[in-house]
Amino acid sequence: MRQWVVLQGSTSLDGLQLREAAEPVPAAGEVLVRVRACSLNYRDQAIPLGLYMGGPVASDTVALSDGAGEVVALGEGVTDYAIGDRVAGLFFQNWSDGPPSPGVGPALGAAGAPGMLQELVALPAHGVIRIADSLSFEEAACLPCAGVTAWNALMAGPRPLRAGESVLVLGTGGVSLLALQIAKAMGATVVATSSSDAKLARAQALGADHLINYRTTPEWGAEAARLTGGIDHVVEVGGAGTLAQSIAAVGFGGEIALIGVLTREGNTSPHGLMFKGASIRGIFVGSRAMASGLNALVDAHAIRPVIDRRFAMADAREAWRYQASPELFGKVVITL
Repeated sequence: MRQWVVLQGSTSLDGLQLREAAEPVPAAGEVLVRVRACSLNYRDQAIPLGLYMGGPVASDTVALSDGAGEVVALGEGVTDYAIGDRVAGLFFQNWSDGPPSPGVGPALGAAGAPGMLQELVALPAHGVIRIADSLSFEEAACLPCAGVTAWNALMAGPRPLRAGESVLVLGTGGVSLLALQIAKAMGATVVATSSSDAKLARAQALGADHLINYRTTPEWGAEAARLTGGIDHVVEVGGAGTLAQSIAAVGFGGEIALIGVLTREGNTSPHGLMFKGASIRGIFVGSRAMASGLNALVDAHAIRPVIDRRFAMADAREAWRYQASPELFGKVVITL
């Protein structure tokens, strides 16, 4: 079978290699999944560049955390799944429910864990989940990291999103667009930012209520607060370079879901939160229970993840390059 591997010590996309490997056999408690589609996340850019947690991978690692396909074989003792079930891998293999803990287990697509960008993958039965009935394999492959992250940001934690509240999404990548779609399904008002008026128009077509071009409106945090009276939920994917603006945007008692590492330099002082009684909650993907809640919402509200471009498996390096380009709007998918 074919698989894309990040070679040991890789620090560039040249470290991505397509190779042949023996077909895996599911061990006791595992399912064998024929992967039909995968999607890329920002994390997947960092790993082959040697910039992910811990630096370059210490051993050859099959790429990508996000993939969906069908079960084609069952290991001994597996009773929760049947051959033909449509499933996706869970980003954290051992995080069933509750808050994050040291025991959440390996994260797919990084050193020490399986990756999804291969034709067949054996995973523990507790490490997969049935995909939403309404989605194709390609659409379902967009959810394990970006979708669950967006769900965690808005629907988990001490004060889940309620109808009538406001949400601020930064940019038009996978997490932000899925957060926009979740927020609209929940009856929220959404403010979207981008440096591109064309992308903002596309966000408006997805339901965004207010649009801010952050190049022409540098103090976009204050503008978001003006438009809404203060944002209830900020989906902060930017990181250090945008946090000060997000603090300006958040309203009294609001929450900033801190996800992003896209920018590494900036004012990260939390003092602005103090005067509003607002808070920051760290987000790192989520649990099986969150994935299940997301799938139910997707089916109930006919949410379709936005797929920008699709690439064949042989063209995976081009998928990486496009996903890192300024043209990106939504998700990049690799079909197998």
